[in-house]
Amino acid sequence: CISMGIDMFDCVMPTRNGRNAMLFTTNGIINIDNKKWENDFSPIDEGLDCEMSNYYSKAYLRHLMKSKEYFGLTIASVHNLAFYLWLVKEARRHIQQGDFNSWKAEMVIKLQQKL
Repeated sequence: CISMGIDMFDCVMPTRNGRNAMLFTTNGIINIDNKKWENDFSPIDEGLDCEMSNYYSKAYLRHLMKSKEYFGLTIASVHNLAFYLWLVKEARRHIQQGDFNSWKAEMVIKLQQKL
């Protein structure tokens, strides 16, 4: 959308997907319900300037989601919103640098990866 001139977003996708265990990260998409995250005590996404994304681990968030704890829904929602903010800031930076199209091509591939 950004490459088509749209610079304002109003969508429930980040919070709805977060509440359904899908996390958008700077490296790709995580389904936090997957067993592979059960013992992963690394931060959710160190690439974001988000306290929750850097403080809480994937294993802890998975535990909260599996336990149906509301705090897990909050962490996932805040994380996904932080990701969206990061993505738009990065797009703006690359537009200003004049390399948006090459950045976009790399990011589309990277961000569609299922981790």
